[in-house]
Amino acid sequence: MTKEPRVWQRMLSGRRLDLLNPSPLDVELDDIAHGLARVARWNGQTVGDHIFSVAQHSLLVEAIAEHLNPEMSRAWRLAVLLHDAPEYVIGDIISPFKAVIGDAYKVIEGRLLAAIHLHFGLSPEPAAVLKRFIKRADRQAAYLEATHLAGFAREEAIRIFGRPEPLPRSVAALVEPWPIEVAQRRYHERVAVLHADPSG
Repeated sequence: MTKEPRVWQRMLSGRRLDLLNPSPLDVELDDIAHGLARVARWNGQTVGDHIFSVAQHSLLVEAIAEHLNPEMSRAWRLAVLLHDAPEYVIGDIISPFKAVIGDAYKVIEGRLLAAIHLHFGLSPEPAAVLKRFIKRADRQAAYLEATHLAGFAREEAIRIFGRPEPLPRSVAALVEPWPIEVAQRRYHERVAVLHADPSG
């Protein structure tokens, strides 16, 4: 008799998250913040004493989004912060590897993101205009990370991520990698504030 493969992951909260059919009830902010603070962007191929975590990246993207659209709603801010949240389960798959394996991972990623969105009171599927906006801010963040941390020359980064828009120094300063515990705490606090307070 063939044993069914295990398709769930046990979280430190005690939740068992099913990757094929994730439930919003099994999503916990503690697990997300813990995981994202320990997932390295660029497969860890960055300079500095600390990894540049997905948690810190998400806060950078939110800061860029705030600069691009200061009138963002609370729901948009939360969606920006959670855009990479499935990576607390599946890790950060770098773009070159995505190109190799095709789109199969997107089904799992999409289901996880939908469950996460529902847990935080958001629409399971972001509107197209929001997706484009997040992508714009995300590419700006990727350019900053590539040139400041991952060894990309400016022209190379422009070819891949597009020409950067002017950003204030306060935003650019967020590219300096934080210790894991700092990234975890700041991400947790920001998501919790937006989730609890409609005024953001």
